[in-house]
Amino acid sequence: MSRIAVFIDAGYLFAQGSILLSGARKLPRGEILLDHAAVATFFEELAERISGEKLLRIYWYDGTAIGPTAQHNTLAYLDNVKVRLGFVNSAGQQKGVDSLIVTDMITLARNRSMDHALLLSGDEDLRVGVQQAQEFGVRVHLVGIKPSRGSQSVFLMQEADTTHELDEPEVRTFLALRAAAGNPVGAPVSEASPAPVVPAIPTSIDVDLFDGVAGEVANSLQMSELPALVDLVQRTRQLPRDVDARLLAGARKRLGHDLNSSEKKRIREGFIKRAQARITP
Repeated sequence: MSRIAVFIDAGYLFAQGSILLSGARKLPRGEILLDHAAVATFFEELAERISGEKLLRIYWYDGTAIGPTAQHNTLAYLDNVKVRLGFVNSAGQQKGVDSLIVTDMITLARNRSMDHALLLSGDEDLRVGVQQAQEFGVRVHLVGIKPSRGSQSVFLMQEADTTHELDEPEVRTFLALRAAAGNPVGAPVSEASPAPVVPAIPTSIDVDLFDGVAGEVANSLQMSELPALVDLVQRTRQLPRDVDARLLAGARKRLGHDLNSSEKKRIREGFIKRAQARITP
């Protein structure tokens, strides 16, 4: 049975998508809202329309400096979506993602697992993956975000069998600017180690202050991210590092000092309660 696989470079999607929607510059991830279910549906339908074949699966590639984020976990729970993670170095540069894409393209082509590949990216380093997949008979369809001539390698575009460009209405089906959607911009992510979420012990902590920080972080997350996040905590007793870092940084800023163990327990417990309250009818 003929199949098409989709390869999405998340760095390209967020960078070029934010430029298109803002009309100006690349925005930080915290200022961009992704509709997880909508992006999967959009690319499944696009891939099947372009190729005339059924979807094999969607591969989502991203870099991270702190392990899987709440967004990564949410995407990984979706049907037909597989999340692959490279890393981000201290200079903020994404590393290892291109090699993951190239390896998957070649492996699927060699194993005859796909007859078509849809690639959303603009990096010339992916050209070798396109070439080798084509040598196994795979037709490669390159998708860019307007203006693709300015955001994609000319050589990569020339190598593809077909090229396609997403315009603003199409991108808006799955991407939005957080400020435009009336939501607060998320706090910057910093490095932090995950810690067990355990019941709080009574202390003299300012409860209103901690509940306020926990509520702000819980409300800043997309509703679609919360079920997977709560499920993750229930199974592992740990928060994703990006969420934990925001909680601790917010509480530390309000208190004006580093948090002790009791304070960390209280803020984490408060966050889980607020997250559960948001998804409970």
